[in-house]
Amino acid sequence: METERPIPADPSTLSDAQWRERLSPEAYKVLRHAATERPYTGTLLDNKETGMYHCAGCGAPLFSSETKFDSGCGWPSFYAPVEGEGVVNRLDTSHGMIRTEVICKSCGGHLGHVFEDGPEPTGLRYCINSVALGFDPAS
Repeated sequence: METERPIPADPSTLSDAQWRERLSPEAYKVLRHAATERPYTGTLLDNKETGMYHCAGCGAPLFSSETKFDSGCGWPSFYAPVEGEGVVNRLDTSHGMIRTEVICKSCGGHLGHVFEDGPEPTGLRYCINSVALGFDPAS
């Protein structure tokens, strides 16, 4: 299930029109406007291949398949991002809830949310929109 890796971009140099051109309509809504794809609809939800998940917006490596697990939540779930902190977290108080949003450190794209109900060794569940990810199989 190989996806084309986007050409890296400095998000500060891309206009909204360029992001729209670069991304699918669904990925644009999620990555640039913090939308959420419907649960159980993402193409990477059931992916069991070994490899690296990257940002669909900029291509930055985000999660290894070694940290992916089936949480039953309807979105790809990981218990840790790749080393080097490919993601950053920030407070999200939208929709009358208090959550921790997960953002791509490279391009600022919305990826999903992280919760404290995941497996060991971290106890975290990074619940990530499939459309915000690409996948590079291990060679």
